[in-house]
Amino acid sequence: MSLQSVQAFLDQHAPDITILQTPEPTATVLDAARVHGVAPAQIAKTLSLWLKDEVILLVMGGDCRLDNRRFKEHFGSKGKMLNAEEVVHWTSHPVGGVCPFGLPHTLRVFADVSLRRFEVVLPAAGAVNAAVRISPEHLALLTKAEWVDVAQLPEEAPSLKQLLLSDQARFDLIAPVLRETKRRKAEPL
Repeated sequence: MSLQSVQAFLDQHAPDITILQTPEPTATVLDAARVHGVAPAQIAKTLSLWLKDEVILLVMGGDCRLDNRRFKEHFGSKGKMLNAEEVVHWTSHPVGGVCPFGLPHTLRVFADVSLRRFEVVLPAAGAVNAAVRISPEHLALLTKAEWVDVAQLPEEAPSLKQLLLSDQARFDLIAPVLRETKRRKAEPL
C-alpha cells in the first residue's frame, strides 16, 4: 500500500518523477548509496519525530545526525523518534522506506539545509527497496517543507581524536594542581 500511495502522490503532483525499485533492499543509507551509486550524503533520510504532541518529518542528508541543540533552539522542544509501529501508522511507510510523499495524515515536513549540498538527492519512496531522484528544492516544493538548519554535518561532529585531545587539554589544565596536591601530601608536617 505504501509504495502505491507514493506512486499516486507522484502521479498527481510530479508525473515526471519515476520510482526506482531495486531487487536489493536499500533500507539503510549505506545500502541505498551503494545500490544507487551515490555518496551516502546524497541519500535523503527522513526522520519521523514527535515534537511535543505532533508528529513531524525531517528530511536531511544521509551523512548527517540530528543536532539536538539546534533542533531545540529552532523548535523550542526536543524531538523524540517514533517507534516502528508509530512510523507505519503516521506515514504508512515501513522503517527504511519512509519519505514525505503519499502520507495518510497531514504532517508538517521540514527539509534540512544539508540537502542543498547536492543538485539531486535520493529519498526513499515508501518501500525498503524504492527511491526517487529529485532536487532538494523540488522535494521541498512538493511536500510544502520548511527549510531548517538542525543537522550536524560529519565535519561538525567531534572526532575521537578531538575528544581525546580535549581530554588531554583538560588534564593539562588540572595537572599542576594535582602535582601540587601530591607534593603537599608528601611533605612532613
